Amino acid sequence: EVQLQAFGGGLVQAGGSLRLSCAASGFSFDDYAIGWFRQAPGKERGGVVCRSGDSGDTHYTDSVKGRFTISIDNVHNTMYLQMNSLKPEDTAVYYCAAAYLRTNYWGQGTQVTVSS
Repeated sequence: EVQLQAFGGGLVQAGGSLRLSCAASGFSFDDYAIGWFRQAPGKERGGVVCRSGDSGDTHYTDSVKGRFTISIDNVHNTMYLQMNSLKPEDTAVYYCAAAYLRTNYWGQGTQVTVSS
């Protein structure tokens, strides 16, 4: 059974950093596409970054390029989102996700709040 559990959110001042973690089980990062999404109040959930399972290629949404970095730890089956130079507009609930053969799996969200 695929399971994802995100944690590490919190309150941070603008310009600060946070690292989100997502503990994964039931699949391999080499086989599944993975990513991070976020949903701000009153807005639809949107993609932050996605990573291909077979190639490891990554794609970031323009607003986070150069500030956010996705990484994985195959030993501990955990994926991370390092977020630097945070801005108030990064405030959202962040979700980790995995996908395989048109099936999507979601972790519960973790709140990130960036104060100005």
